[in-house]
Amino acid sequence: MEAAAAIPAPEPFRPPASSVLSLDFAELKAKLATYLKAEDVGRVEAAYHFAASAHEGQFRISGDPYISHPVAVADIVADWHLDPQALMAALLHDVMEDTHISKQEIAERFGKTTAELVDGLSKLDKIEFRSHEEAQAENFRKMLLAMASDLRVILVKLADRLHNMRTLHCVRPAKRRRIANETLEIYAPIANRLGLNNLYRELQELSFEHKFPMRFRVLSRAIKAARGNRREVVGKVLQAIEERLPQWNLAAEVRGREKHLFSIYRKMAEKHLSFSQVLDIYGFRVIVRDVASCYLALGALHSMYKPVPGKFKDYIAIPKANGYQSLHTTLIGPFGTPVEVQIRTAEMHHIAESGVASHWLYKEDEKTLTELQQKTHSWLQSLLELQSTSGEATEFLEHVKIDLFPGEVYVFTPKGRILSLLKGSTPVDFAYAVHTDIGNRCVACRINGDLMPLRTELRNGDQIEIITAAHANPNPAWLAYVRTGKARAQIRHFLKGAQQEESVTLGERLLNQALRPHGLTLGQISTFAWDRFLRDRGVRSKKDVFADIGLGRRLPVIVARRLAQAQDLESGRPDVIKPKPAGAILIRGSEGIAVQLARCCQPIPGDPIIGVIRKGQGLEVHLHDCQVVSKVRGDRGRWVDVEWEAGEDRLFDVTIRVLTKNVRGVLARVASAIADADCNIQNVSMDNEQGGLYTAMNLTVQVRDRMHLANVMRGVRRVPEVVRIARMKSDVRA
Repeated sequence: MEAAAAIPAPEPFRPPASSVLSLDFAELKAKLATYLKAEDVGRVEAAYHFAASAHEGQFRISGDPYISHPVAVADIVADWHLDPQALMAALLHDVMEDTHISKQEIAERFGKTTAELVDGLSKLDKIEFRSHEEAQAENFRKMLLAMASDLRVILVKLADRLHNMRTLHCVRPAKRRRIANETLEIYAPIANRLGLNNLYRELQELSFEHKFPMRFRVLSRAIKAARGNRREVVGKVLQAIEERLPQWNLAAEVRGREKHLFSIYRKMAEKHLSFSQVLDIYGFRVIVRDVASCYLALGALHSMYKPVPGKFKDYIAIPKANGYQSLHTTLIGPFGTPVEVQIRTAEMHHIAESGVASHWLYKEDEKTLTELQQKTHSWLQSLLELQSTSGEATEFLEHVKIDLFPGEVYVFTPKGRILSLLKGSTPVDFAYAVHTDIGNRCVACRINGDLMPLRTELRNGDQIEIITAAHANPNPAWLAYVRTGKARAQIRHFLKGAQQEESVTLGERLLNQALRPHGLTLGQISTFAWDRFLRDRGVRSKKDVFADIGLGRRLPVIVARRLAQAQDLESGRPDVIKPKPAGAILIRGSEGIAVQLARCCQPIPGDPIIGVIRKGQGLEVHLHDCQVVSKVRGDRGRWVDVEWEAGEDRLFDVTIRVLTKNVRGVLARVASAIADADCNIQNVSMDNEQGGLYTAMNLTVQVRDRMHLANVMRGVRRVPEVVRIARMKSDVRA
């Protein structure tokens, strides 16, 4: 908890805390009595006295007794009518952090469930992290995973954050801005995702006030000034709606409301508008009896004021992911002023304001869950899936942040099922949303029956069909355009696994090569030698050693030496074996992620090559005379001998530079010569030289080997306009 650090009392004298606290809890106790049994209120009161005793002598930065904060959090939780365990957890949520009370003691006094909730709310203060960001990410991960098993964790945490934000003015400005930013990025979107609309709006407003205090004050003054000018318009619209609806036999409650400061500010920032250009700072809410009346009211309003094209949204037929339902329309009101109207039933309004706090998710049987509960349950389960595929806490937090982004697009499966995705999502996001295996095997897609690229941005109402192939795998390029956290996490997880497997295979080959000078092969290394090496180096398995070698984290010559020494120690003989030549690693050019052909010199079969070990990246194959190689030749552990494996039928990219006379049709003649040599052009770039007399073409072509490249260059050289041709080997890293 950031805004309420426990500090010693700055003043020597204070009024007795008990009198103040008893009054605070008395009000809370009266609220609890309206919906809890007397014995449950007694249990909550026992938790209050326990927390008050534990926090005795501690004060908030504001100077208030520290127990005032847990009581305020419990009061917010009570407004949602949460159960006794959640209320006790709210009162006890800081005792494990700020006092010497243990989880076991809480479990013994107040039950295991309450102890688990308090533990889920407690930070990982005793663990050392490399940075504040990493510590925060790990705390979020712990909290969100606890929330996935029990939603009450996040509800209490949101109440805790809300009270901290309400009292944030006592904190120093830099910390205030950091906490406000954190609230905007994480807690407010979570509140929105859970449908807690009132909480979401208040967190946004408070964050805006503390993050941008000057902008907040200026905008507040501008809205106050505008109220008088626009009061006439608001009054006219309200009166007109109240008179029109009874004419359509509709009983409705009509409310006018002023838009929140943060939503106005965000609209100004996103659309680059001044305040005077933001006309729709007022909205209206129409609450009717049933769903049919919603659509009837819409017709009544559209007959009264003209609707703005493209500004109608039907969230009743297609609810938002958090269960929100309403009809939204924008009308052109008096004096040409845009007026936003929301139409909903009383039940929809209750869910819009309270979200999941109005429906509990403690039932295990999914058949008994409401649609809103099922959606929330599915999202919570997706957090567990993200956790299993994300490596570090910061990566997990990044994926969660992506999924909390508010914009949504609604698309259809071929069978007509609706899926909600983030705005800007692509068919790849859709494929992973349907099932991980479909995402991993995705090769193409049809949108509304037409074949479209996988990077196409989806629009509302699109029908998506994914085409899969049994042996297809995720493409690293997908990471550049996928939007959902699940898709990003699954692609990264697959690529990491593929790199791990390929690194293990490469590591075995490199270690086998390094063992040859010792007269050994991998098959000859005994279990004793391996066990001794793994124990001394603190490594879990041979597979991890091979992966580290393949990724350049360990040098194969050093590992080979240690293994040979352990082998000799077991046999009781000194290492006097005459060194043998190590031999070369055979390169096919299709090894995958762990073995890469260098882009700087573009080696192809037939070229003399050498392998450079790059830490964390594996083996990179270069030409012998590449400038990169010259920098590491003195370090024998950084490079290995490699050779091309015979008979590999594969195409390799290589760039040639062709200087031609600048005449009409010369590019076509050069391209024709390349095609005649049975070669494909992958990329072309051109620039003029010597005042436009000559054209320099950089052509990336695909060849089988060095002989094939020679035939291509020979064919191009025969074109009469070609002045000079050469293979490009420039070192882009130098």
